Amino acid sequence: MTVLEAIRKTAEFLEIKGVESPRLQAELLLAHVLQLPRMKLYLTFDRALLPAEVDAFRELVRRRSRREPLQHLVGTVSFCGVELACGPQALIPRPETELLAQTAWEFLNAHPAPAPSAVDFGTGTGCLAITLAVKSSRATLCAGDISATALALARGNALRNGVSERIQFVEGDGFASLPDGRQVDLIVSNPPYIPTAEIKELQPEVRDHDPRCALDGGPDGLDFYRRLAGQGSARLNPGGKLMVELGDGQAGAVREIFSDQNWVVEAVRQDYSSRDRFLLAHRS
Repeated sequence: MTVLEAIRKTAEFLEIKGVESPRLQAELLLAHVLQLPRMKLYLTFDRALLPAEVDAFRELVRRRSRREPLQHLVGTVSFCGVELACGPQALIPRPETELLAQTAWEFLNAHPAPAPSAVDFGTGTGCLAITLAVKSSRATLCAGDISATALALARGNALRNGVSERIQFVEGDGFASLPDGRQVDLIVSNPPYIPTAEIKELQPEVRDHDPRCALDGGPDGLDFYRRLAGQGSARLNPGGKLMVELGDGQAGAVREIFSDQNWVVEAVRQDYSSRDRFLLAHRS
């Protein structure tokens, strides 16, 4: 079997199984097996695969056809150019969250404090906290999560990217993970925001492989925004900001939640698909 034959047959098979972008998925899996950049496959279309390569590739294709996420199969994901290990312990970072990270590091880099501080509420893989530490060399961060296994993954990712000394990882539920009275210049979060009843309707890659605690935002999907709005104000330094990701169609309700708790909502910003995706607010 040549490289091109493997890609074509796999793309056809994955399409039958309902996998999105089947040709791209086939190429990424084969590139992982061959330890090549994906674009270099185009220079090796006629190369015959070794038996061991065929066996390894078939196993990954079998798992992908059962809707195991690509990121779990290859073991890593790139987020804002930062390489992160990922797995079933934590939510797979999404491309739209990169815009939240960029807005956050731009705020930290412009902050006048010698060492601006931030807390990542529900850190998961650590994608936000680690990216902020990489992009904002003056910043110090606290990253909290209720899941011990997610925190272990995040700690490993911080070490991998050389920023573990500037991030304090704390196990706990929400702001309970912060030391009493601690205040920061930035609260950033991609909280669980899927309404409980809608989880069963998600794609299998998400429904069956992302941790439920990273998805379930309560009956209306807004539980964590209420907690952030109710408890976050006391945790911000003067001049501090809060930045949160939003679920589809939630912008109006989340804006109202924060306004009712006497926050000033500065902006609701859109993602790559022109959907309202991020809310920025500060203390009244």
